[in-house]
Amino acid sequence: MEEQMIAKQKANSSDYLGREGSEFKSFGVCLKWVFVDQSSIWRTGLSWSVFFVLAIGVPLASHFLLACSDCDTNHSRPYHVVSQLSLSLFSVLAFVSLSIWTHRYGLRKFLFLDRLYESSEKVRRGYKQQFQNSMKLLCLIVIPCFVLECVYKIWWYVSGASELPYYGNVYLSNTILCMLELISWLYRTTIFFLVCVLFRLVCHLQILRLQNFAQVFQEETEVELILMEHLKIRRNLRSMSHRFRIFILFSLIMVTASQLTSLVLVTRSSAHVNIYKAGELALCSISLVTSLFICLRSATKITHKAQSITGLATKWHVCATLHSFDYTETETPMAPISSTPAFPFGVDMESEDEEGVEDDDLDSTKLVPIYSQTISFQKRQALVTYLENNRAGITVFGFTVDRMWLHSIFAIQLALLLWLLNKTLGV
Repeated sequence: MEEQMIAKQKANSSDYLGREGSEFKSFGVCLKWVFVDQSSIWRTGLSWSVFFVLAIGVPLASHFLLACSDCDTNHSRPYHVVSQLSLSLFSVLAFVSLSIWTHRYGLRKFLFLDRLYESSEKVRRGYKQQFQNSMKLLCLIVIPCFVLECVYKIWWYVSGASELPYYGNVYLSNTILCMLELISWLYRTTIFFLVCVLFRLVCHLQILRLQNFAQVFQEETEVELILMEHLKIRRNLRSMSHRFRIFILFSLIMVTASQLTSLVLVTRSSAHVNIYKAGELALCSISLVTSLFICLRSATKITHKAQSITGLATKWHVCATLHSFDYTETETPMAPISSTPAFPFGVDMESEDEEGVEDDDLDSTKLVPIYSQTISFQKRQALVTYLENNRAGITVFGFTVDRMWLHSIFAIQLALLLWLLNKTLGV
């Protein structure tokens, strides 16, 4: 019987993916566009070849072939090494992570499409919309940065054409080198932004499931079903944590190291900083910090949503208990005959203008309907105790990525920042 149920679930999953597969082809096209598609041997070889050329070969060639000790101050590129090294290291982390994930899980399993058939139609429609929003977000971030990079590189080559080293024809040499640098920059930036957007996408899927799960407290649902659904969500969050924990940890370390190194270079006494020298470094810093912000915000948001379920269940339990006492005439509380709620559902105890309402949409101030007749006090108390001791969320090697964790990280970074400023500025 169990084998038949598993076979039926797989069949349903295949049917669903077959019907809805066209909605998710854009991500497959995006992976091919950035040469991350490793679905066959020759594509894997092409993917790694393009990666080594654009992420490692072109930056190295640019550094040595365009080294100019006789150039003016605007073309000396004193911050070129740290900016190119930061982009390359981050792209290496993103590319290796994507390669491991797609090889181990496959794209559909990695994006949790194999489990989407179990969700409600509302969750499916929301996930489709998030796919489209993710592609728009990726373009919205990469294209403006690429335009700024193009403006900077074109100015740098055009204004320094008479001073920069060239090979053969000066115009042809500068054009080829400029195009290679721009393609390399676009490739590396797209790679690590793509990973961050994918993480944001799967986080939004779990948020949709949490929002759908919160509706069970407004229905006459058995505690066993509530527990089983919460266990599924915790399993998905644990899988996400295991897949992304190395990427999140190394991203945090590398971005912090990159920014602190840049700070040391631009604040030293001998440094002469202007837009011509540090323009590329500033654009690199903005890109790296933005990508890290996307990951940390998504992880913190889903952890906050998951932990809000505990507050919602506690409020549901309190309302049901109060309802039982209100309708009890004896000394010992008994289950009431009527399931009419003690408080009208939808009553808001606070103004909608209060701050933070949008952050706590799962655990708002609105009271929930009461079903104390069908769910006993012991079962409700057991469920609340379980939720209090099994808080779900994104974790990084056992540390929950919540607001308190972010506060600790920011405190450490602020301490490092002040220490470095004390060393470089002497204040």
